[in-house]
Amino acid sequence: MQWQLLFEDLDAQFAAAQAEQARAVRSDLVRAERATTHLADRLRAAVGLPLRVQAGDVAVAGELLDVGEGWALLSEPPARQALVPVAAITAVAGLVPQVAPPPGRVGRSLGLSHALRALSRDRAQVQVCAAGRTLTGVIDRVGADHLDLRPAVGPPWTVPFSALLVVRSR
Repeated sequence: MQWQLLFEDLDAQFAAAQAEQARAVRSDLVRAERATTHLADRLRAAVGLPLRVQAGDVAVAGELLDVGEGWALLSEPPARQALVPVAAITAVAGLVPQVAPPPGRVGRSLGLSHALRALSRDRAQVQVCAAGRTLTGVIDRVGADHLDLRPAVGPPWTVPFSALLVVRSR
């Protein structure tokens, strides 16, 4: 009878040690997976949700409509949209912990310049918030790393993508 109790105790200790080891391995795997997660992956998982995004000193609050390669599009009440370069985002409130799968080949090819070219093609009046300055006009052309914005009066502004915080359209 004593041997039986001893073996049962040893079996219980072994099972507890295995369970602890499995928890530790799971925790390590979760941490390793989280370390490979990009902000864009989390943003894609939050499409359709209300978010608050801070880009430098510019705040944007609204429903996340779409996420592309290097940009996020939010709707702002009453009828405005805000294109935010992911590289300009300094903080986000309202993200879910889930991660979306990587985008397909088409999604990966639709970068910030593609989104800005669509605004240029539509001749949409935009407000460009760039590193402490707000400019209003129509995007005349979009280069590989900059855009030209034509204001109603005066010469066009050339704005490098690296300075872009938010581009708002109506």
